[in-house]
Amino acid sequence: MSPRRRPPVGVVRPRVTPPPVRRRLATGPLWGLVLAVLVLGSLLVGRLTHLQVVRHDDLAAAAAEVSTREVATPALRGRILAADGSPLAANAPSTVVTVDPAALLGAPDEGRSLVTAAAEALGLPVEQLWGRTRLCGTDGAPPAPACFSGSPYQPVPVAFDVDPVAALALLERPEDYPGVGVSTIPVRAYPAPEGVNAAHVLGFLGRATQEEVEDPDGAVDAQDRLGRAGLEQVYDERLRGTPGVTTVTVDPRGVVTGQLGRTDPVPGPDLRTHLDTEVQQAAEAALHRAVLQARADDAPAASAAAVVLRPDSGAVVAAASWPTYDPGVWTRGVSQGEYERLLDPARGQPLLNRVVAATYPPASTFKVVSLPAALQTGVDPDEEYPCPGAVTIAGQRFTNNESEAYGELDLPRIMEVSCDTVFYRWAHDHWRDLGGLDQDSDAGDRYVAVARGFGLGQATGVDLPSEAAGLVPSREWKRTTWEATREQTCARAEEGYPEESDPERRAFLEQLARENCTDGWQWRPGDAVNFSIGQGDVQVTPLQLATVYAAVAEDGRVWQPQVAAGLQGQDGTVVETFDPVRIGTVSLDAEALAQVRDGLDGVNTAGTAAAAFAGWPHAAYPLAGKTGSAESFGRTATSWYASYGPTTDPEYVVVVVVEQGGLGGEVAAPAARAIWEVLRTGRP
Repeated sequence: MSPRRRPPVGVVRPRVTPPPVRRRLATGPLWGLVLAVLVLGSLLVGRLTHLQVVRHDDLAAAAAEVSTREVATPALRGRILAADGSPLAANAPSTVVTVDPAALLGAPDEGRSLVTAAAEALGLPVEQLWGRTRLCGTDGAPPAPACFSGSPYQPVPVAFDVDPVAALALLERPEDYPGVGVSTIPVRAYPAPEGVNAAHVLGFLGRATQEEVEDPDGAVDAQDRLGRAGLEQVYDERLRGTPGVTTVTVDPRGVVTGQLGRTDPVPGPDLRTHLDTEVQQAAEAALHRAVLQARADDAPAASAAAVVLRPDSGAVVAAASWPTYDPGVWTRGVSQGEYERLLDPARGQPLLNRVVAATYPPASTFKVVSLPAALQTGVDPDEEYPCPGAVTIAGQRFTNNESEAYGELDLPRIMEVSCDTVFYRWAHDHWRDLGGLDQDSDAGDRYVAVARGFGLGQATGVDLPSEAAGLVPSREWKRTTWEATREQTCARAEEGYPEESDPERRAFLEQLARENCTDGWQWRPGDAVNFSIGQGDVQVTPLQLATVYAAVAEDGRVWQPQVAAGLQGQDGTVVETFDPVRIGTVSLDAEALAQVRDGLDGVNTAGTAAAAFAGWPHAAYPLAGKTGSAESFGRTATSWYASYGPTTDPEYVVVVVVEQGGLGGEVAAPAARAIWEVLRTGRP
């Protein structure tokens, strides 16, 4: 019997990995992720749709703004013309050498060697050209105007008014001067018809300031030249025209890569004036001769001015100021030294327009104001009045010129011989009638009222800048001035004037300071009598005095002086006409006006200007005029002559003043006659 076999026994073998466990996967997080992706995708699609569809135009414009720039092109400036159309300020071509900004940015030395080579080829200072590549206000940049203040997206001008032949030679060797260009720009030129200067009337142009460029209205570009004086300043916006605009593309470095569009500039209209070239030249020449003659007679003759006016419209036919200067200095580029000389008082401040910006005491020319005022105080026009050589008022002696006495005179004769002592007495009588020192109001003062009625003490409104208002002194003005200066006046009363070298003048100033320290506010007898003959504190501009005489010629009508007549296209078509502006009427009764005119009529035939007008055709071309010699302590008299004519039908007013020139009949009157010769005959 075979043995039994045992059933097999299973042996558990070790497992390397745990047995897999079957589990049910959770789908919630997956769906959440899917949902999040869908939401974010929807937001992205919505945002893209909003940007590409809804805000497409705005974003496109913004994108273009990042990659494009607008460069302004100045318009051709309008000319300034004389009455007959002759150009007084015109435009002439000037050759300019430029450098492309890309050539500067791409060079390892910022273009220094390129600029140096160009400067040597042109024979110009290297530092001058290099400075013009430096942006104003940055490190190493020279002060304006020697730096660059223009657009960084257009060629940089480094040399102006260059010889065209030398400039074009650079273009023939582009491999040596990469990025160097040559262009032609218009600059101001002064043809000087009839030899006319007229610098103070025309004015000049200057670079735009940073403030002007950054003004929110955006009307001024850094390359613009703006009017800085004269008519150029007053009519600057009209003369400039409308600039053109070029839209360019730029890369991230700011280098221009292309041009997208362009609008051409529109030239400015021409400005036609009332200036007559022959009369203007005559006025300038007459002033020059008057100054030379006065200096030959040992008078300082520090400055002078002349103005010719149309009494029936205010049109300024001529306006001359001396000393003057060459207006072309601004086109060539004025240096700092030249600019300082133009402002130097020792050289007469040539930039100052003395026709409108300088004031002087008018002296006896003011009597056309004082005589009507005296008649309003009760002076009898039919009586005769004694004209002694001197009168004593409030303990002070007042005299005629050279203390000359004339006996009994009627009113016209008083004007003819310019008798000061009669005016002194009239003014003193009126001062006493108003209350003397006790009167602190100007309400009843006829001298002050008539002066203001003629428009004195305020600007005329002429179309020239920097016009002075002048001064009509009065009680109220004197008190206000005294209160403002009392502390300084009293200090001078104690300290004196040690800096004054003239002992006599020093004593005079110290006495005046002592008097004014305590009661300088008072309107004294001396104030009233000096006022009546246009001295003391009375101040007028030559143009103001011309408007006064124009009012006498025009029965009291006062017209605003105007230099410009209108605007016209460069082809001569009228754009705009500036009509005369009537600004007032002086209240002069017929009797007063007749007395003034009768007196002025005799000045040139039998009065203080008779010598200057000897041989003048009085019957054919009668003139009315008045001399004046404004005296100041320690100074030579300032010479005046004011006139209008012909008296039968007044066409012109002529006024001449020579500061510290001497007597009016000897200096200013002969100069005025030279101007009248041209007005009468058309020939110097």
